Amino acid sequence: MQPSVAIVLVNWNSYAVTQDCIQSLYDATYSNFTIIVVDNGSTDGSGIALEKEHPTATVLYNEKNTGFTGGNNTGLAYAIKQGFDYIMMLNNDTFVEPNFLEPLVNYMEANPNTGIIQPRIHFNHDRTLLWDGGSYFSKWLGYAYTKGYNKKPTQEFLTIKEVDWITGCGFLTRNKVLKESGLLIEKMFIYSEDVDLSFRIKAMGYTLIYHPDSVIYHIAGMSNKSLVKGKEGYVTPFVHYLNIRNKIWLLKKYTNWYHAPTVILTSVAYNLSLMGYFIVRGRFKKLKTAFKAIKDGLSDSI
Repeated sequence: MQPSVAIVLVNWNSYAVTQDCIQSLYDATYSNFTIIVVDNGSTDGSGIALEKEHPTATVLYNEKNTGFTGGNNTGLAYAIKQGFDYIMMLNNDTFVEPNFLEPLVNYMEANPNTGIIQPRIHFNHDRTLLWDGGSYFSKWLGYAYTKGYNKKPTQEFLTIKEVDWITGCGFLTRNKVLKESGLLIEKMFIYSEDVDLSFRIKAMGYTLIYHPDSVIYHIAGMSNKSLVKGKEGYVTPFVHYLNIRNKIWLLKKYTNWYHAPTVILTSVAYNLSLMGYFIVRGRFKKLKTAFKAIKDGLSDSI
């Protein structure tokens, strides 16, 4: 019998998007998986609608929007308690190839020292282009990045490889690993929380793997952009706040003393250039938010 897999989706006022993702999962050829939808404090009735539409899925409800971290943690905790062999965080704005699970689970079964594995992720608007071809981290710059973004996959991205961290967009791990590592840090809300969890699992001695034979497609930008451009642009000040603050928290937690000088210089240069951009564009709410994010990042920690 195939190992059991729990697939956790977080829904927040996005019935149509989550519906499309679930319909995509129905075409999956892997037979032993369960869809767990966490309705993260939706106010539009989308959680109830999804529960009625999909009786075979498990729908859990959070009273309020607890972010990507809190929403996923509700689903992850449930999946751990139910004893699934594997648990996957999957963004609700994704579509999957029918055979996306088999390469991931088969690799994990054959390689017990692998703690997390991710698929090859393409953009949905142009499925020939990569969104994530493997994620890495520069210790000297304190910079988390992905390779292959917006490019067509070359041989480098069609090869199984070890990576530094794995995106929460498509993050498959073992039940027992998640029990030991702990869940996402809820106070991070969204952004860099997947890097932190990846680093914790890697510190336990596990490898992190990118598997190109598993393919999914990501709409991208659902959680961080407004549909209408305002005075402050498409991206809200709150998004910049979380990004800046969480990156500082991450660097404080994982930077070795001998990397600190270049990491600090890079971080200062980045934040100054960002704030300079806000000034030039007249986005003073974002400028004020950036100052607050730096203050909170330096005064608190994860």
